[in-house]
Amino acid sequence: MVSHKNGNYSRRLHERITVCCSLPSKPASQDVLWRRDLLLFALASSFYTLLPSSGCLAEEDVKMASLVDEINAYTYSYPVELPSKKFLFKWVESRKPERYSSAAPLSPDARLRIVSERVDIADNLIISVSIGPPNIQFLKSKDKKTWAAKDVADSVLSDKSALRVTSSQRMSESSVLDTHASEIDGEQYWYYEYLVRKSPTKSAQEPNPYRHYVASTAEREGYLYSLSASTLSQQWTKMGPLLEQTVASFRLLLPTDNYVPPYKDPWRFW
Repeated sequence: MVSHKNGNYSRRLHERITVCCSLPSKPASQDVLWRRDLLLFALASSFYTLLPSSGCLAEEDVKMASLVDEINAYTYSYPVELPSKKFLFKWVESRKPERYSSAAPLSPDARLRIVSERVDIADNLIISVSIGPPNIQFLKSKDKKTWAAKDVADSVLSDKSALRVTSSQRMSESSVLDTHASEIDGEQYWYYEYLVRKSPTKSAQEPNPYRHYVASTAEREGYLYSLSASTLSQQWTKMGPLLEQTVASFRLLLPTDNYVPPYKDPWRFW
């Protein structure tokens, strides 16, 4: 299931990001997960023509904005405009940053939860941040310096499913293409690229539209903080390099007075 490849991917993930500021908007309920994917799939073909017709978007000058989540103490940058093509991204913040205890779970056991998410429906893009404990089936050691990027990816993906299935069944939905690790400012980050083989609708004809993901994970206080960015596989050539820049920009921040650790008040849901 898992394969490794070397090349330009690692270098692309460390391109310099321009950081600005952005404000969160209104949260969405948990059932938005299914309805969001269904809507993205239904609109993909009609909105696909809005994308630039040729070339790689990363080759253009890109304006970036940033989200700073003080509740969970992380930040990342995301593309907002391609001035040379007069192309504007149409981001909607479907889930504003919120504490782990009140966040929407990604699986029935509620281990992995989405703490923030933004969606561009027209261009079929999703950027989400999730938090959850490591899966000891893959990360047996408590020393994160010994963790391999492959095992971190397997740990996160094993919990990333809205279906009531086993960890191995959840993993079978995904195919990891590439993994590597990097230390940045003394913090270890694990990077991975993967495909998800499921369609948002059972009636979709073959070949099913895969979603192509890139992700970054870091560990703090016994929890994995993961940012993932994705689009449909047929759009990857154009949008993928921009999503890689977003993933490369993901950083844990020094906690402020607004920081709420995931283990605090687990009973609280507001």
